[in-house]
Amino acid sequence: MVTNFKDPFVCNDVSGCPIPSALHPRSLTLAKVKEEAGWPQDGLKGLASLRVSGFVLAYYLLSLVLQAALPGLVQQGVKLRSGARLEYKFNAFSSAMTILLGAAIGTYLNGADFVLWTFIWDNYTQLITVNLGIAFALSCFVYYRSFSVKAGNKHNRELAPGGHSGNLIYDWFIGRELNPRITFPVIGTIDIKAFCELRPGMLGYVLLDLAFVAHQYKLYGSVSDSIILITTFQSLYVFDALWMEPAILSTMDITTDGFGFMLAFGDLVWLPFIYSLQARYLAVHPVHLGLSGVAGVLAVQAFGYWIFRSANNEKNRFRTNPKDPRVAHLQYMKTSSGGTLLTSGWWGFCRHPNYLGDWIMAWSYSLPTGISGYVVKHGSPVMMSHGDMIDGEGVVSGGPMKQQILQGEARGWGMLITYFYVLYFAVLLIHREMRDEEACKRKYGEDWENYKEKVRWRLLPGIY
Repeated sequence: MVTNFKDPFVCNDVSGCPIPSALHPRSLTLAKVKEEAGWPQDGLKGLASLRVSGFVLAYYLLSLVLQAALPGLVQQGVKLRSGARLEYKFNAFSSAMTILLGAAIGTYLNGADFVLWTFIWDNYTQLITVNLGIAFALSCFVYYRSFSVKAGNKHNRELAPGGHSGNLIYDWFIGRELNPRITFPVIGTIDIKAFCELRPGMLGYVLLDLAFVAHQYKLYGSVSDSIILITTFQSLYVFDALWMEPAILSTMDITTDGFGFMLAFGDLVWLPFIYSLQARYLAVHPVHLGLSGVAGVLAVQAFGYWIFRSANNEKNRFRTNPKDPRVAHLQYMKTSSGGTLLTSGWWGFCRHPNYLGDWIMAWSYSLPTGISGYVVKHGSPVMMSHGDMIDGEGVVSGGPMKQQILQGEARGWGMLITYFYVLYFAVLLIHREMRDEEACKRKYGEDWENYKEKVRWRLLPGIY
């Protein structure tokens, strides 16, 4: 939560990324930090806005209406402990395409000055505040409402296995109820957790990236190859998730975890605003990669995807048909529970090769920012036309005086912001594989220990 609010102030278009005072901590003062960070003149009140809140709530309402109004695939979820199954309606992809079509029409008519893009850039911090407030309110609502869950209820409501410890703070954070739902007039019944998982935040991620692309175009009159790459990669990631929406039914988020502040914050605040930091950086300081740079980033993305997809395909093919010629040569060990564990191929290389591929792909989200960091020089007496460049550094028009975006002494320090995603994703994947290891240990028992002797490495052979 602190990170979400820190980033727009520590890395900004007012003084630099990071702010100059961060590079000289001995001379750092609160007044100087506020000045360089662009702190609102009216203090904490400036972090929120009723107008912005109204627009964000309207966006959530539109998402709800589209889920109800558009046709979609209706599918039952996994069996609950009661033996019942909940019903889900899936149309997140068509809902997103409807909103993006509207944005495309607006951009065609108004260009980079389309109100959606300028609204996002001008109210970025307030957008974080509103979505944080929604996440907090939702988690409080579902926590309070979870105490009305009764055994054998007709709506098949259940408590999450690990969400009713008796500790108020923990249960509120982790989520007491497994699949909280609410019924609205006209709209109908909405599964709150499934709705938050792939709708407002996921599409918001793409909208933020597009707003940053529009802002770069407004400043420089062109769009850099680096921001195109990042926006393309991240949009494909989102569209793939939306297209494969039914796949969430087998994820731990849906089947096991309750819905509390952890998931609400992650879905509505952390994912859209943290994952889009690189595009926001490039909106102010474009990086021009050239053909060789683009090829290098694409190679990293392709290499990671090759490992990720090959490993998953190998496992799925073996599970479906062990005699498939593509996997028939693989070695494996039988378990006492009747299952099999692959000990060669990708799954003999390490125990979680798909996570390794996923992490390598994460680098392609940050590498286009290069050795990042910049300083904003105000009032530079350089008379140039809009979009001109000085020695590869951007110049932002500002009347008779100019505002130069130079790397200077900030070069490299911006990587703490633009490469944060790579570090965070590594921690996330390590935590996830640790949970997987515990689950496999419970499932396979002694066989899992024998398997670990055959496949020693978790993620990266020789290192981890």
